[in-house]
Amino acid sequence: MVSPTEYDKEVGARIKQLRLSAGATQKAFADSLGIVQGFLSALETGKKVPSDTLVLALCQLYRIDRNWLCTGRGKMQAAAPAAESATGGIPLLSKISSDFPVIHPAEIESYLSLPDLPAGCYAIRFEGDFMAPTIMDGDLVVFQAGEDVGNKDIVLVTNRWGEVILRRYRVRGDEIYLAAENSSYSPFRPDPQTRTIGKVVAIWRRVKI
Repeated sequence: MVSPTEYDKEVGARIKQLRLSAGATQKAFADSLGIVQGFLSALETGKKVPSDTLVLALCQLYRIDRNWLCTGRGKMQAAAPAAESATGGIPLLSKISSDFPVIHPAEIESYLSLPDLPAGCYAIRFEGDFMAPTIMDGDLVVFQAGEDVGNKDIVLVTNRWGEVILRRYRVRGDEIYLAAENSSYSPFRPDPQTRTIGKVVAIWRRVKI
């Protein structure tokens, strides 16, 4: 087994520093990146090296500077994009691609400044009546990336065609179901190809008065 180099250890230490600054456990941080906790532990100790894709995900998801992550020079936090307000914001995505949490610039419609949200959040604009009346057509859905979900959470998952959909996560005994809020649609059980993208943490709705 090849021993970690000093460079690998330094990169790993910065990944750990980032996780701690975000106030995340190893499991929650790993889930947000779509990796297992054991691999994150190996990254933090320099025993594993992050791929280019993982580095990109870290920088985009936690808004950090790539140069800082790779070299330790400069500031941890990346400069805010021009489209983003000075107070920061979360990306409003036009779609969620198959390689999420990697975000392509063309997928970001704008940035939203919303209060009291945890780290690692994104927003999408919901379409359809599957989750009515809880979530209505046109609502902004804010979600936290990761697979750490529990009974009755509203989650983003992929269906059998690979499309990202919203459903209520329900546990009945030893079985898991994904159910629409609208009773016109039948619940279904996740299969091995079902991927959990994240869980909903907030809904924003424009109300005409």
